[in-house]
Amino acid sequence: MSIELIGSNVVVSNNKIKIQQKKHVMTKIVETPTLKTERLILRPLSIDDAPALQKLFNNWNIIKHLNENVPWPYPDDGAYMFFKNDVLPRVKKHQAHIWTITLNSTPIGLLEYRHTPKFNTDQENRGFWIGEPYWNKGYITEAVITVNDFIFFDLGVEKMILDNFKENLASRRIKEKTGATFLKTTTRPHRGGTIEMDIWELTAKNWKAFREEKIRN
Repeated sequence: MSIELIGSNVVVSNNKIKIQQKKHVMTKIVETPTLKTERLILRPLSIDDAPALQKLFNNWNIIKHLNENVPWPYPDDGAYMFFKNDVLPRVKKHQAHIWTITLNSTPIGLLEYRHTPKFNTDQENRGFWIGEPYWNKGYITEAVITVNDFIFFDLGVEKMILDNFKENLASRRIKEKTGATFLKTTTRPHRGGTIEMDIWELTAKNWKAFREEKIRN
């Protein structure tokens, strides 16, 4: 029996599971694909998503968990200008893959994978947010799983560094549920003070083991 996963092939034979990874040469340009989960479609971000995402993102309950580069109060054209001047140029330069998370064709959040510069191997690689009306429904976990498949099985990435504010328990639980290993807690400047950050690591080896276990269960 053969099962097809986004970004990989999973072959089940004689009660043994093997994930056949597709390695890409690091110089190969891989465009951001559309990814599908049971309930969601993750498609490449478009500037046309700005109005819908602006309405959801302009929320202190979301922004308080993000770095201090995100302004508060959030400007009325904040999403549009951020997409135009920061996000889409990075995508064009193949520095990142960025998806609009959609539910029944409605944008409900963003998920980003950033390629790590060689000179900064401790840079966080992945970030996400989802509108407050869609919290506690498992949507981000669902999106993270399919994006991780793409990152490890299609791109051939060996390791991701992840982080979250220590007080952001929801983000911590997502990492715990998706195979990440806790490394340390550190302190960073934040909005005129400091904040504790949890640092995590997720390796290709651990992700493969996580996916195999999930398939068995």
